[in-house]
Amino acid sequence: MSKLSVLSELWEFLRERKKWWLLPIIIFLVLLGGLIILTQGSALAPFIYAIF
Repeated sequence: MSKLSVLSELWEFLRERKKWWLLPIIIFLVLLGGLIILTQGSALAPFIYAIF
């Protein structure tokens, strides 16, 4: 399964089941994951960990 098909299945699930309240949670988790990946091993890491 490709990443694109997983995203399309997730979108279909949200649309058919009217689970729009899940969308902000998913967006937040993706952004948080991207932030962790981008700052891993950088000089910003101690500041990011201090936030949490």
